[in-house]
Amino acid sequence: MDGKANDLLAGILPDWPQWAVSLLLAMSGALAVTLAINHFYTSNDEKESPEEQKLLNKSHKTHESLLAEFNSFRWSYLSVYLVIMLADWMQGTHMYTLYLSYNVNISALFLTGFLSGAIFAPFLGSLVDKFGRKRSCIIYCVLEIIINWLEHYSHFGTLLLGRVLGGISTNLLFSAFESWMTTEHRRKGFPEEWLARTYSDCSIANGSTAVLAGVVAQVLEDLLGHIGPFQGAIALTFLAMILVLRWDENYGEESEGSHAESSLYRQFVDGWKLVASDSKIFRIGLIQALSEGGTYTFVFMWVPTLLGMDPPGGVPTGAVFSSLMMAITIGGVCFQPVEQFFGTRITSKAKAPEISAVFAYIMASMSMAVPALCLCCAPAGVCFEKVLASFLLIEFCVGLSSPIAGMLRSKYVPDAYQGAIMNIFRLPLNAVVVSGTYATDIFEPYQVFGVVSGLFFAAAVIQMTLAIGKTKEVKKD
Repeated sequence: MDGKANDLLAGILPDWPQWAVSLLLAMSGALAVTLAINHFYTSNDEKESPEEQKLLNKSHKTHESLLAEFNSFRWSYLSVYLVIMLADWMQGTHMYTLYLSYNVNISALFLTGFLSGAIFAPFLGSLVDKFGRKRSCIIYCVLEIIINWLEHYSHFGTLLLGRVLGGISTNLLFSAFESWMTTEHRRKGFPEEWLARTYSDCSIANGSTAVLAGVVAQVLEDLLGHIGPFQGAIALTFLAMILVLRWDENYGEESEGSHAESSLYRQFVDGWKLVASDSKIFRIGLIQALSEGGTYTFVFMWVPTLLGMDPPGGVPTGAVFSSLMMAITIGGVCFQPVEQFFGTRITSKAKAPEISAVFAYIMASMSMAVPALCLCCAPAGVCFEKVLASFLLIEFCVGLSSPIAGMLRSKYVPDAYQGAIMNIFRLPLNAVVVSGTYATDIFEPYQVFGVVSGLFFAAAVIQMTLAIGKTKEVKKD
C-alpha cells in the first residue's frame, strides 16, 4: 500500500528522490492521525468552568452566547493572523533567491534586518501601547507593503532601506497583534483558559500557512519571476489591513485612566522598570531570547547541513521544508493534549504551562544534540536519517512551545505593558540571533548544533525555576 501511494505521489510531484516522497507521505499521515486523535482526546476547554460561572453571573449571559461571542472574536483575529503569516512566509521562502538574482551582499542585508530589530525593539513597544495596538497593526501592514515594493529594485541602498524597515515591522508583527488579542480577550470578559485555544490555533495556522506559502510562492515565481511571491505578499497584506480595520482599538494602561494621560516616556521607563524589578517577567524574556534564538540559528543551518550530507538523489528543499512545517503544525495540535496531561497527571492546572514548556525545551535540546554528536563522530551517510528525524523533532517542539510561550506571556506580563515588554524581549533575542548567524560562519556545523542544544537546555533550566516557584497572577487590566 505504501509503495502504491509513493508511486502515485511520484507521478504528481516533481522528480524528487524516494526518501523525500516517503517523508512527505509519512508527515501527511502523521498530521492527519494527530488531528483525528486530538479531536476525540482533547477535552472541551470551552465547557463551563467556575471562572466562567462568575463571569456569566456578572454579565447575565448564557454559556452559549458567551461562547458564540468568543468564537466570533477568535475568528476575527485568526482571519488576520492567517493572511499575515501567509504573506510573511511567502517572502521568507524566496528572499534569498531574489537577492541572489540581484547579485548583492546577502549577509549584509540579513544582518541589517536583525540589527534594525535590535535597535528599535527597546522603545517600539511603548509606541504600540501608547498609540494603540490596532493602529500599530495597520502601520505594520503599511510598512510591509512598502518593504515588498522596495524589493522590486536591485539597488543595494534601496534593499538596505527595506531591511531597516523590515526590522521595525518584525517587531510589530510579534508584539502588536498578540498584545491586541490578549487585551481584547480580557476586555470582552472571556475566561482565561479560553486563551489556550486561540494560541493553539495560531500555532497550527503558522505551520499550515507555511506549507501553503511554499506552494503559492513557487507558482507565483513560475508565473512572474523571482519577484512574484513579493507581489503576492503585497496583495495579502493589503487584505489583512482591510480586515484589521474592523477591530476595536485598545491601549496600554487603560485601567489607570486614559491612555492619553500617559506619556510615551513614562510607558518606556515603566516597561523597563517592570522587567528589571519583576524576576518572573525577566526570566520569561530570557527564555524567549534563548529558545527563539536557538530556533533562528537552526533555520540558518538545516539547508546547508542536509546538502552537505549528500543524500541519495539530492535534497529537494521544498519537500523538506513542507515536512518541517507539518511538524510545526503537529506540535501546535498537540499543545492542548500535552498541557491537559501535565495539568491532570503531573502537576496542577495552574502550573501546566510551565511544566509543558520545560518538557518542550528539553526535547528540543535533545533533538539538537543528535546532529551535534552525529556530525562530529559518525560518517555522513550513516547520520542522514537520524539528523533529518532530529530536525523534524525540533520543529515539533517549536510548534508545541509557541502557544505555551504565548500563554506564559499572557500570564506574567501585565496587559498595560504588553507591547512595551514584548519588544524589550526582542532586544536580547536579536542579539542571540546575530551571534548565532555569526557562529554559522566561523564554527563547524556540529559545534553550532551543540550551542543550539545548550541554548534550549538553558531555556529549560530557567523555565524550571518558574515551574517550581509560586504562581502569582498579574494585573490583567
